[in-house]
Amino acid sequence: MQVVRFLFITLFSIYSQWAFATLPIQHWQTSSGARVYFVESRDLPMLDISVDFSAGSSADTPEKSGCASLTWHLLSLGAGGLSEDKISKAIADVGAQLGAHFDRDRAGMSLRTLSSKRERNQALDILSKVLQHPEFPENTMKRERARMIARLKEAETKPGYIAKRTLMKMLYGNHPYGLRSSGEVATLNILQRRDLVDFYQSHYVATNAVVSIMGDVNRTEAAAIAEVLSKDLPQGKADNNLPPVVKPVVGIKRITHPATQSHIMLAYPGLQRDDPDYYPLLVGNYILGGGGFASRLMEEIRQKRGLAYSIRSSFFPLKQAGPFQIGLQTKKEQSEEALMITQKVLVDFIAGGPTQKELTAARGNIIGGFPLRIDSNKKIMGYLGVIGFYDLPLTYLDDYVKAVDKVTVEQIKEAFQRRIHPEGMVTVVVGAAEEK
Repeated sequence: MQVVRFLFITLFSIYSQWAFATLPIQHWQTSSGARVYFVESRDLPMLDISVDFSAGSSADTPEKSGCASLTWHLLSLGAGGLSEDKISKAIADVGAQLGAHFDRDRAGMSLRTLSSKRERNQALDILSKVLQHPEFPENTMKRERARMIARLKEAETKPGYIAKRTLMKMLYGNHPYGLRSSGEVATLNILQRRDLVDFYQSHYVATNAVVSIMGDVNRTEAAAIAEVLSKDLPQGKADNNLPPVVKPVVGIKRITHPATQSHIMLAYPGLQRDDPDYYPLLVGNYILGGGGFASRLMEEIRQKRGLAYSIRSSFFPLKQAGPFQIGLQTKKEQSEEALMITQKVLVDFIAGGPTQKELTAARGNIIGGFPLRIDSNKKIMGYLGVIGFYDLPLTYLDDYVKAVDKVTVEQIKEAFQRRIHPEGMVTVVVGAAEEK
């Protein structure tokens, strides 16, 4: 089995190098200032497009939290003289798929369509209207605002949501990353159509747009598509500056909840997308808690003690320092023990670093699994968007495997000691054990 696995990894590594060599990323700007990232791929008669803006939840203000999310949500619910039903039918008529994505940094729309002329043109016309001529109908806005409030109230009863929300507020305080992506019930209630229009005009500007294109078109066609999708966007310059993240106020919150299990989460400010410690922390985290059954946390918490079915540590890189967090669920009566052991595993890992054996296995697994992360147009599109939005090198996909392969034990140890301080972490336990 080891020989088979080695051959599998080797073949996929060769394939990935071939794929990078034959799928170069082309980059330019449209006449309106939008940045374009393009990969030509003739294997399938398909075209994938996404357009991203710095219009995620961190663009909100505390007074109008939820405006970014509601604005993004309404883009495709009435645009360019078309109702939401007509938009949906026009997309379905040509077998296309209209998608959307939203997080703390980004908000955007995506399209997958056949590359044949009729289908492509109709789908692109819809995407163009949605991006450049949204109407934010009053009645639709009120309906969707009410739905968001109802979902928010329901979510606030769930222990996992409570834990995550409390953790992010403790971690980021008054920083924009501390704002709830969906907004607050109180702020959503006061939002008006004018707020959405103003947010769109100030954040969905052409110079703030990143257009990613991949599929069955040539450079000339891709350039024409990018022009069509950006020429009527609002003009001006969006304020994309975010303040740096400061160290959180250390603390632990234990919140009672009727759930049978405790939800435990720990966090610390982690990575920026262009962080020089990115690869040592990436590989180190795989060993610590990101590698499933191969990780130390899983070994100590689940396999040795049976305290949790699963435990995982993760880095979420953003424009500013995104969270490093650890999460698990366990029986209430075991919550304090599970938390103590989790903290000890983290402290020991930071103090001593990984072993060479752990590093070798982690590098092999990450490198061996990487081709599966770029084995479709849709997956590569995800990387194109990240490369464009965060202004990463065009050679990012080439560099990834090489950089992982060069990471050393000492680099991991130094990076974790420099960047993650267990004594400064914030912790939340929802469904804490009752004191006897």
